[in-house]
Amino acid sequence: MMYLTQDKMRHLSIKSLLLLLIITCQKNNLSEGNSTYLPRMTFTDKEIAFRRLRFHGHHTGILTVQEEQPDIVTAAGQRHLHSFDFQNHGKTVGRDVLWKECAGSGAISGACNYNITVLHKRNEANQLFLCGTNNEDTTCCNMNISEPSSPCTSSKDIVKIKSSIKEFSIKQGEPSVLIERGGHSELYITHSGAQDCVGIHKFGENRVEPASQRKEQQYVGLVLSRQRDDPLQDKLYAFYKEKNTDFGMDSDMWLPFVSQVCMADKGGSKSYRQFMWTSQLNARLYCGGRDRRQHYSELVDVAAAHADQWQHTRVYALFRNEWGMSAVCVYTIQDIEKIFRHSSFKGHSTKIPSPRPGTCVEDSTKLSFDVLKVVEDNSEMVDRVLPLNDTGPLLVSHHHYTHICIDSFYNKRNQSHTVLFLSLENGRIHKVMEDKSQAFFISEYRPFNHRAHIVSMVLHSSSRKLYVSSSSELVQLDVGSCAGYGARCEECNLARDPYCSWNGTHCSPDTQETETLQDVVEENHTECPEENAFEKVSTSLSVGGKKESMEHITVPLRAKYFLQCPMSSHHAEYTWHHPNNLTSCSPTEQQCLVLIDSMGPDQEGTYRCVSSEKGYNRTIALFHLQLDRSAAGQASSPLTWVYLMAVVLAQGTSVIAIQ
Repeated sequence: MMYLTQDKMRHLSIKSLLLLLIITCQKNNLSEGNSTYLPRMTFTDKEIAFRRLRFHGHHTGILTVQEEQPDIVTAAGQRHLHSFDFQNHGKTVGRDVLWKECAGSGAISGACNYNITVLHKRNEANQLFLCGTNNEDTTCCNMNISEPSSPCTSSKDIVKIKSSIKEFSIKQGEPSVLIERGGHSELYITHSGAQDCVGIHKFGENRVEPASQRKEQQYVGLVLSRQRDDPLQDKLYAFYKEKNTDFGMDSDMWLPFVSQVCMADKGGSKSYRQFMWTSQLNARLYCGGRDRRQHYSELVDVAAAHADQWQHTRVYALFRNEWGMSAVCVYTIQDIEKIFRHSSFKGHSTKIPSPRPGTCVEDSTKLSFDVLKVVEDNSEMVDRVLPLNDTGPLLVSHHHYTHICIDSFYNKRNQSHTVLFLSLENGRIHKVMEDKSQAFFISEYRPFNHRAHIVSMVLHSSSRKLYVSSSSELVQLDVGSCAGYGARCEECNLARDPYCSWNGTHCSPDTQETETLQDVVEENHTECPEENAFEKVSTSLSVGGKKESMEHITVPLRAKYFLQCPMSSHHAEYTWHHPNNLTSCSPTEQQCLVLIDSMGPDQEGTYRCVSSEKGYNRTIALFHLQLDRSAAGQASSPLTWVYLMAVVLAQGTSVIAIQ
């Protein structure tokens, strides 16, 4: 906020005041990024409908959505579960978690204060698996969310998880994976920090844990890779950042890693590495442009786009560097696997024993001492995992991203698309399309009416509903909503949204059986039917799908006046056309204005604001100014302009107060 006294105002010219105001507003608008990666459009609750529900009590950030009921979301409180029904007027059902351990003497002793730390959907409909941790131990159970007073019960398939996890303390927010197969279940969960138990843990029929180490590691995600033709080779990949022990001036604070473990791993023999991983190997991730000597070392979040063939599964990793810039790099499981299978072992100079350390075997308890010794002492690979095709980052931005969500799908034309959702530290979300190893920023969503910190983000792909939570609110976004892009075929195509297409009358979700027009790759608006083309010379125009006549305005002599042109697409160029003037506006501005310092005969005439994007020209605003010669304009102080501009430019910016 900026304050100017009247004395200071008198020493500033009108132009200086306007320049000062505009620069301040633009600085606020662009403080989170530059124009290189501006989302094409911005959507608030004025353009599309957001459904919001408030949390009651503490929210852990754990969300889950039932596949068969996409409008019902279950959120974990500290000791309660809350189900939010967005379809049924936001109906909320709260459920106390009735742990078995809290019955009888457990409740009396006060030892049943379990905080929910794990929540997963089970294969059976309406069934949830959850774990709770108190200061002494951990317990797990199943709940049926279709029953309002369902107890938290055990089952045969999770008995071994319960018994092996009892003395383990789960940290809030740790990545975890629940595996259900063959009548038994396994829980994989990480433990971040610098303690002896840092790393990946497996609970179930075989309890496996990491070896003690003196490294600080923060885990951000787990990715499961299953091979249908050879289940023995099923693996789990853990992505984490490790504190750098090199404190040199040019050293990064964090180093990004990926770690592999075989799901068939039972630990070593009774004499060596019993109950410890025998297949765990680690490799550095590289994200950056090697030709520009630019890299990103702090791993923030990961999301996977699973493919039918395990080799083609992609991992989208969100990074940050010491300058606060963000980047997304894409890796394939095939490239990661290639490093673990063929790279040399760091610090190991003698012959590599057989089977190669890290290989998935039927019975890991029978592995030789030589194999296990390499895993213990030389588990890091020499080679680094490079981005897909060694092309560098998919995107680089000055925006400060905090979470990443991925939707990879085939449309009805059997075309493959990948859409990224990136949350910002101020509570906004960027929707980005991956196109030929490049990023196209489709739109920015503003789900909250205030600055907020996004705690979690979950996408229900088939219904195209994105659920975003802060500490106090849960918001449902329909990311397949298309009406906000405009009422013309050309505007629908220029949006390049894979979820949307032109159905002949309006921009609609691309899920209909009827033939529609869509071209997200070439954004070729010239394919649109001729009847939807814009009439270049006309006294009427289409704004938001409505026909509106030219607005006639009478302005007093020597009066100050401004005309405003809305800028819906930040990828378009905007120009004001007038017989005596041609004014262009920067796409980084919130409004495109014509400022008339003193109304006179030269300022009369027609003012047309035209947007131009990829060869498509459209009139956005049309005015005819006429001089009112019956009354002379009143002299205005510089403050007149400042207040006038503040009203216009304050939209979406910090308010500037003048005293």
